[in-house]
Amino acid sequence: MNFTKGNIGWIEVVCGPMFSGKSEELIRRLRRAEIARQRVQVFKPGLDQRYADDQIISHSDFKIASICVKDAADMEAHLDLRSEVIGVDEAQFLGNGMIDLAVRLADMGKRVIIAGLDTDYLGRPFHPMPELLAVADEIQKTLAICMQCGNPAKHTQRLVESQELVVVGAAGMYEARCRRCFEPNLANLQKQRDSATAALGRVAVK
Repeated sequence: MNFTKGNIGWIEVVCGPMFSGKSEELIRRLRRAEIARQRVQVFKPGLDQRYADDQIISHSDFKIASICVKDAADMEAHLDLRSEVIGVDEAQFLGNGMIDLAVRLADMGKRVIIAGLDTDYLGRPFHPMPELLAVADEIQKTLAICMQCGNPAKHTQRLVESQELVVVGAAGMYEARCRRCFEPNLANLQKQRDSATAALGRVAVK
């Protein structure tokens, strides 16, 4: 989508599962804004410390400097109103305040570029991403490659046992899965199987 440079603000959202290139696409768009000599400011949630605390780093090692914030209110406190382009990675971790903040920034004439997971480890909508998609002017849905069968993947498969909504991790803890191969309760099922196997082993010993 081509917008006329000026005081027209808009919101772009890049969404999809883990390992689908969301952060890479976010960085690509922000780099192009920098090449155009626009003032760029970039944010990410402080809980995402997988690679660095002062950079967004994609799984393919694309990097851009960023500011760590706790939530949308903290992000607003760190905003430089001279910024023309504002990037946000992992927006699903910044709370529902992101919706109002993104709209207000766009209304002020800012270009807001947001990346995040649109579904959680159970395949449910991951708020506030659905609401951000609803207020966006442009949406890009990225797909990964299913690690089981090689088909296009829209789900993030959690491989470790946890009932917590947020468990920050990367390869080894998560993998991309297609709709057919996705198993929302995989880790818990594996625990049940292990417990059953252990119980059978104790019976056999007796």
